[in-house]
Amino acid sequence: MISSFIPCCSFILKTPGRFSINTNYNYSTRSRITASYTQNTQIHTEDVMVARRYPPPLFSVAPMMDCTNNHYRTLARLISKHAWLYTEMVAAETIVNQKANLDRYLAFSPEQHPIVLQIGGSHLENLAGATELANAYHYDEINFNCGCPSSKVAGHGCFGARLMLDPKFVGEAMSVIAANTDVPVSVKCRIGVDDHDSYNELCDFIYKVSSLSPTRHFIIHSRKALLNGISPADNRRIPPLKYALLSFGFVQLHYLFINIIVP
Repeated sequence: MISSFIPCCSFILKTPGRFSINTNYNYSTRSRITASYTQNTQIHTEDVMVARRYPPPLFSVAPMMDCTNNHYRTLARLISKHAWLYTEMVAAETIVNQKANLDRYLAFSPEQHPIVLQIGGSHLENLAGATELANAYHYDEINFNCGCPSSKVAGHGCFGARLMLDPKFVGEAMSVIAANTDVPVSVKCRIGVDDHDSYNELCDFIYKVSSLSPTRHFIIHSRKALLNGISPADNRRIPPLKYALLSFGFVQLHYLFINIIVP
């Protein structure tokens, strides 16, 4: 079954409020790789969302590990000509360390456009390098994984859903990713992690990330992630769905594009 984003819940909100399109991006730099951020900010704020030659991502095939590979995406494209297709999550470290074998992880057929590369990681240098290497493959958007609850990812790997607890780092990571690509960038996340699952905490995460980076697109899985060692399958079953949380009060989010995931 294809997992997708609900079309009726995909919207661009333009009600003035907590977020401002004129936000000054005051962020701390950890290395020289963020130096081109200012140059790319205008590109991403003008695009806001997607490459102009494609319709907005009102319907997408969500990234699924061991599922949304090249073969799956080819089938999905036969079913829908306009759905946005996501790759499986590819670790930034894998891309950086497999320069001689990048086609295995990044190549796709032209028919798969519009297509989004989802990357994961917690090291700015690797995120920068992976994004730069992916440019040669001409993806239509780069997505950063802040929603995977797998113990291998969120535990030992210290990325995925665990990054929701560190929005400052996510903002810096998105700045680094944006500085190394000329296509829009986005974040996939949950509504929260463990006991940090209130509406205010979710808004705070989005506010900080969008204030520290040119990120204007958030794809939100309407369940929280439990990082106590349960399996990814149980994380799709045990935490309750909370669509109401996402529909409540998002008029605060100014000039952001919010997608809600249907499991």
